[in-house]
Amino acid sequence: MSNIFIPNPKEAESIHIIREVAAQFEKPVLLFSGGKDSITLVRLAQKAFYPARIPFPLLHIDTGHNFPETIEFRDQLVAELGLELIVRNVQDAIDQGKVREEKGRYSSRNTLQTTTLLDAIEEFKFDACIGGARRDEEKARAKERIFSVRDDFGQWDEKNQRPELFDMLNGRIHQGQNVRVFPISNWTELDVWEYIKTEKIKIPSIYFAHKREVFMRDGMIWTANEHVYREQHEQVLEEMVRFRTVGDMTCTAAVFSQAETLDAVVEEIRASTISERGARIDDKRSESAMENRKKVGYF
Repeated sequence: MSNIFIPNPKEAESIHIIREVAAQFEKPVLLFSGGKDSITLVRLAQKAFYPARIPFPLLHIDTGHNFPETIEFRDQLVAELGLELIVRNVQDAIDQGKVREEKGRYSSRNTLQTTTLLDAIEEFKFDACIGGARRDEEKARAKERIFSVRDDFGQWDEKNQRPELFDMLNGRIHQGQNVRVFPISNWTELDVWEYIKTEKIKIPSIYFAHKREVFMRDGMIWTANEHVYREQHEQVLEEMVRFRTVGDMTCTAAVFSQAETLDAVVEEIRASTISERGARIDDKRSESAMENRKKVGYF
């Protein structure tokens, strides 16, 4: 019997969503962090429009405290694929007095990204922002629709979400509104990793186990870096770690790991009983940390 091609239904759904964005909106953009989810979105967008190029730009909101490996990977990917990249910097908002730098033990620029993102949406008049959020990440994410409407101020109201029936996606918005679009909303973390493995997608090196200077606080593994607040008694150690999620280094914890290959990472995720958001330090501030940030315009 000849080999039978079995399509990936989640890939097909995501490609359909991305094509709907291009069909229904005038100025879409793909929000790109350099993490595995946004990298997966780039591959899906490539497939959606092949052999043409991706017809919308990538937007990176740079906190200035990103992992160097992620920025290096971002620039290599954009150059390799000939993509348009827009970068807007949180430091500019700080310099302009729009936001105030946090200080102290849990200081981070992660929440400051919201102002820079909303400014970029207004600057370029983007009406649809494609992102890599998934419903399995966190309870606030689970409330999102695939086409999630934001009001004139970029705010999200979890009690005012549109119904989505089957594959009917409603892109109609009022003047001033915009939509956040989540093509891989129905994927799990394991789905993403298995897709990366199947597609042989390149990813930043920090996703693999490597030796890194870190310190322990609150049972979490923090990166030892000039941008990360550390008290004198918190000892710097060199440990074998990797990152399950990639964000601002001030709010992204590492995990102990020996997974140096993609196969090993997939098996590690398959065996894990802890959500990847368990390594996001900013989610520890309160039970509703993510939901509160989304209400004021966070991705």
